[in-house]
Amino acid sequence: MRSMLEGIRVIDFTANVAGPATTTFLADMGAEVIKVEKPGWGDDARLFPPYVNGFSAPFIVMNRGKKGVVIDMKKPEGIALFKEMIATADVFVENYKPGVMKKLGCDYETLRAINPKLVMCSLSGYGQYGALADRPAYDSIIQARSGFMSVTGFADRPPVKAGPIVIDLATAMQAAFAICAALFARERTGEGEYLDVSMYDTAINLIGGVWTDYTVTGKVPGRTGNRYPYVTPFDTFEAKDGYFMVCSAGDLTYHKLCDAMGRPDLKSDQRFVNLFVRNDNEPALKQIIQDWVGSRTIAELIEVTTKFDVPAAPVVNIREMIEHPHTKDRGLHVDVEQPGRGTVNIYGPASKARNSEIRVRGGAPELGQHNAWMLRDLLGKSQEEAGAIVASGALGAQPN
Repeated sequence: MRSMLEGIRVIDFTANVAGPATTTFLADMGAEVIKVEKPGWGDDARLFPPYVNGFSAPFIVMNRGKKGVVIDMKKPEGIALFKEMIATADVFVENYKPGVMKKLGCDYETLRAINPKLVMCSLSGYGQYGALADRPAYDSIIQARSGFMSVTGFADRPPVKAGPIVIDLATAMQAAFAICAALFARERTGEGEYLDVSMYDTAINLIGGVWTDYTVTGKVPGRTGNRYPYVTPFDTFEAKDGYFMVCSAGDLTYHKLCDAMGRPDLKSDQRFVNLFVRNDNEPALKQIIQDWVGSRTIAELIEVTTKFDVPAAPVVNIREMIEHPHTKDRGLHVDVEQPGRGTVNIYGPASKARNSEIRVRGGAPELGQHNAWMLRDLLGKSQEEAGAIVASGALGAQPN
């Protein structure tokens, strides 16, 4: 079966999470991704625990299916080699602070002269320009600066960040989407593209209606816990043996909940008869639902809400999610063989396709694993030329 990005070559000059995840999404869709790392220990993510026989499991997740080379970008020979690789590429992704690529002589204008059809994507915390462009950033920092944390948590407690690294991964998804769109445009125009994708802009796009909560009303939104303030019921409730999430976005789903509760009278109760009055009387309805949920186990609640097709679910832990049959049914369990290290179970791609192959395509590269392949097969160097490049230190210090 074909792959959507078959024949597309990506040079990945990224580290940590957002950049590597971007190119991993492309690799899953069939692109040839060549990860370029610094000499020494390479991408800092190689140090992230837990480990599979000394190899970082998170690094496998974010760098699966890639080739790996080492280039010393502090040496002119390394820069020259890097530019030769760019000449063969369709896409180049980097995630260094703004200005770094220009200092290296590898900014878009320079690389476009080498490869006019190149799609270059620069990932950063705050973007390539703007008042905060020079500031360093990580997922949690952007959650704080973007307002994301200010509306996450409960009103009577400090702001909290989302548990997973949602900004990093959402930025990677945004970047991969933009790269694919740029490749599509290139097919029509023949021209390459430069993409400026930032974690800050992505985080603001994730806050959704919270933006207009302020611009329309002038009121600063606060934390509302697990409740969405414009929909009732929309909250978590405590059962006998856990927590249960209920959401009724309209009258139809609310009526299904009333039937599941054995309370058809609540459909015509004037306090709850439509969305607007339900919001006005949220505390009263919340107590009614809590009394119902609180008298039942999670299993009982799943059974009755499934019977009446109510949008509801238990709040499960990670073990329960991983072991759930639906997770397996969706093909999200993937065993990756990391050569010489063993097998690790990771999650598979979120996208599914009928006519194309989207899949995990093997483990992550060892540091510099494909150096010889790069010189011989990708760049066509003779044995003598390759030896001179190695001797120059362009690939970092070689083992004795």
